[in-house]
Amino acid sequence: MELNRRQFFRICAGGMAGTTVASLGFLSSFSVHAETRQYKLLKAKETRNNCTYCSVGCGMLLYSLGDNAKNVSESIYHVEGDADHPVSRGSLCPKGAGVVDFINSESRLHYPEYRAPGSDKWQRISWEDAFTRIARLMKEDRDANFEVKNQQGVTVNRWATTSMLCSSAASNETGVIDNKFARGLGMVAVENQARLCHGPTVSALAPSFGRGAMTNNWIDIRNADVILIMGGNAAEAHPVGFKWVIEAKKNRGAKLVVVDPRFNRSAAVADQYAPIRPGSDVAFLSGVVNYLLANDKIQHQYVREFTNASLIVREDYRFDDGLFSGYDDVTRQYDRSSWAYELGEDGLVKRDETLSHPRCVFNLLKTHVSRYTPEMVETVCGTPRGEFLRVAQTLAETAATNKTASILYALGWTHHTNGAQIIRTAAIIQLLLGNIGMMGGGINALRGHSNVQGYTDLGLLDGSLPGYLPLPSEKQTTLQMLLEQATPKTTIPGQVNFWQNTPAFMVSLLKGFYGDAATEENQWGFEYLPKWDKKYDVLSQVDMMVDGQFNGLLVQGFNALASFPNKNKAVEAFSKLKFMVVMDPLATETASFWQNHDEMNDVDSSKIQTEVFRLPTSCFAEENGSVANSSRWLQWHYSAATPPGEALHDSKILAQLFLRLRELYRQEGGVAPEPLMAIDWRYADPLDPQPEELAREANGRAWNDVHDKDGTLLAKAGQQLSSFAHLRADGSTSSLCWIYAGSWTEQGNQMANRDNADPSGLGAVNNWSWAWPLNRRILYNRASADAQGKPWDATRPLMQWNGKKWQGFDVPDFPPTSAPEDKVGPFIMLPDGLGHLFALNKLADGPFPEHYEPMESPIGTNPLHPNVIHSPVVRLYESDKAMLGEARDFPYVGTTYSITELFRHWTKHARLNAIAQPQQFVEIGEQLAQEKGINAGDWVKVSSRRGFIKAKAVVTARLQTLNVAGKAVPTIGIPCHWGFEGATRKGFLANTLTPSVGDANSNTPEFKAFLVNIEKA
Repeated sequence: MELNRRQFFRICAGGMAGTTVASLGFLSSFSVHAETRQYKLLKAKETRNNCTYCSVGCGMLLYSLGDNAKNVSESIYHVEGDADHPVSRGSLCPKGAGVVDFINSESRLHYPEYRAPGSDKWQRISWEDAFTRIARLMKEDRDANFEVKNQQGVTVNRWATTSMLCSSAASNETGVIDNKFARGLGMVAVENQARLCHGPTVSALAPSFGRGAMTNNWIDIRNADVILIMGGNAAEAHPVGFKWVIEAKKNRGAKLVVVDPRFNRSAAVADQYAPIRPGSDVAFLSGVVNYLLANDKIQHQYVREFTNASLIVREDYRFDDGLFSGYDDVTRQYDRSSWAYELGEDGLVKRDETLSHPRCVFNLLKTHVSRYTPEMVETVCGTPRGEFLRVAQTLAETAATNKTASILYALGWTHHTNGAQIIRTAAIIQLLLGNIGMMGGGINALRGHSNVQGYTDLGLLDGSLPGYLPLPSEKQTTLQMLLEQATPKTTIPGQVNFWQNTPAFMVSLLKGFYGDAATEENQWGFEYLPKWDKKYDVLSQVDMMVDGQFNGLLVQGFNALASFPNKNKAVEAFSKLKFMVVMDPLATETASFWQNHDEMNDVDSSKIQTEVFRLPTSCFAEENGSVANSSRWLQWHYSAATPPGEALHDSKILAQLFLRLRELYRQEGGVAPEPLMAIDWRYADPLDPQPEELAREANGRAWNDVHDKDGTLLAKAGQQLSSFAHLRADGSTSSLCWIYAGSWTEQGNQMANRDNADPSGLGAVNNWSWAWPLNRRILYNRASADAQGKPWDATRPLMQWNGKKWQGFDVPDFPPTSAPEDKVGPFIMLPDGLGHLFALNKLADGPFPEHYEPMESPIGTNPLHPNVIHSPVVRLYESDKAMLGEARDFPYVGTTYSITELFRHWTKHARLNAIAQPQQFVEIGEQLAQEKGINAGDWVKVSSRRGFIKAKAVVTARLQTLNVAGKAVPTIGIPCHWGFEGATRKGFLANTLTPSVGDANSNTPEFKAFLVNIEKA
């Protein structure tokens, strides 16, 4: 049986064959597999689940042998798309189609293993021995380093010498256990994959609109008139979600515009494509803003009524030669006090609705972006002037009230040192065009992992708590002080300012953490919470590990060695640890960092004294639970099999460790056991908390009867809450994630809803799963209607005022009875109710976006302000500064990206995907290849200041050499998928090349614009 590549993937994606080589007919025993298909129909169990890869959240049907009879062990042997799923509609991409080879991978771990200090091999151990030794190591480190009070005598209850890296694909219910485990022990160094991918999304979108999430949803892309894909490659990274782009093109005649360093698969079906130099996106987008303002291509009423364009900024605000007012050259930080509104004598914001005041936001923005002319865009970005103007003109068409543009982006924007400001610029464009809150509009962050949205929601990041609440610092010595500082004051009378409810959310969270131990007398357990003293993000952790300031590391479903910037520094960091515990379904490079793999990982095992434990866990197909896709949909999935061998669910492993630590403190005493003992751990089986129990905790319940202001009973004591509006600050309610309130009510599990009906005909499938907050599918949907409450576009009437209340095809993201004449702004999470063109003091690097060169710049200057080349507040340690390269040694721009057939570092463990893309490669343009004498298929060595990789060369016309500031700048594309573990041919980790430098707001590292050299290997 012979298949070409296209036929191969057509079969896989269509679910017509199993996802092993044999079932595709490559072995002679094809008839035997035909009989297996017959057996499937007779004895198989069908289980509904969701894909474990990207955050499209495609529906899957898992087929397993075993009919629920006693002593029958299920075995998953076939996966196909769920035709009922309203997003994927039965489709699976090559990654999803091959997922059965991930589930049954030869790399799956079956029993606990131990690597002794200095050893060069794994040895099998029992779970009992693993738990006993790990608990002992953790207690010893905690007792030796736990800080009850700081030098000022403030109770901080923190443990800062052991870190936990959490998953991005485990269920939300596992995330609840992660929170209780880590914060109960006092850990402040808690992170997840979001730090390395979409951290800038929250940093940018929250100050712009009020929340840091995708504004619309996958299906709604079909309603767009223009779709801009920039900072991502949806056709390749999110293939099934991309079908909605194609549907918009076919059914609405939508124009697809792609701006990318490569002519990628999204560009291949685009109406317009414009090349751009990696790292220059702010300049391109600011050029679009300048075009819209200079040519009066804005939605005037929307801008005047729904944005802060008319608000007046303080007189001492300045921007001069690359620096905003308040910069301190010594601390390399801004005093942001001048980035604020001017207040009147009444304490309220001054406003000029004529937009004529020179210091109103509108005119300040005009002045700021006036430098970004088409000529300047061409100089900085390398984008030909005509192609830039075509893009700007196409976007400008959607300033009309009956047209919308949807912006899709992913890691191509977030993986930059100014990632948050790139996204901020896009937010400004969409506000000027009136595209936020509209069907077919919005800014849609395409999340890369199946539950990275959920783990961000759950606050599993340094400095965060669930529901985007802040972890208190040591300077916030009381709960009252934290609440005063965290609760924003309303700046315009009559606005919702929903974050004014922070006290109810925080007290309910504390009640969820500590249960009966949280009382009014002890500030609802506030002192039990760990208080941070400095940043403990990924960049900080690695730097502290190298300096010997960390002893332990717990890694849960996170291939840190393959994900952190500067892989060689990560190896050095892990080698300084006393112990590492890796919980994963697969054999990862992180767990094997101490093994020598020749040039790919050239280490001396005998000199690495880190004790390493490799603990086998279940995968998505072997657990119940929920995951949150990019659209904020919490989708419940079901287990189709038991984990292989001795593997356990993550929550069971953590429960065992947590309770063993408690028991050690009961028996032996130790430092500060109180926070650990206070954690509410009342489950039917404390050693094995069930997802259903944890989901109900996340939702929240009434501890006492809850009444509204009129005395009406809302919930009886013990009942599940139906809304976060029912949360109280008096200890009568609990919720471990307030934005999830409503996901599991007295009526049951709303996340398991499976009604795909679409009464709107526009893709509003509101009864499939459950979306936070309160099942809203399009955020800020009040903005879809004008100031009088009439839809801007009568053909897409998302929300409208009927004279008594707001109604439409969605849950109003707005007080339902707030009349238009009340002039309540649609952006209810912001204190002024308005979308922010000017972001005030919420970002570390400026209230307006500004182009700064990547820290490794191919041109060595900044055409906009040569005296300030790079971001003055970029996240950079001195040791990492010394590892930055220069163009004279590394003359080409390197940028990482993903390919369709592989997903990050997971699918290289799946045989089908390994067959499709077995060999590591890099992509270079034809002009550069000719200059270097490189032919297609040659082995090449790509090097940076930090190290090198070797790969096959793919010579292509997809990458152009661009003229940037009078200099020819080629780009080298570097896929990020291979490594020295897995079913593919062994390869190098691409992050060997990337620098340890981070975005000033999110500390997310730079992976998309760095300097390299290339030569034949």
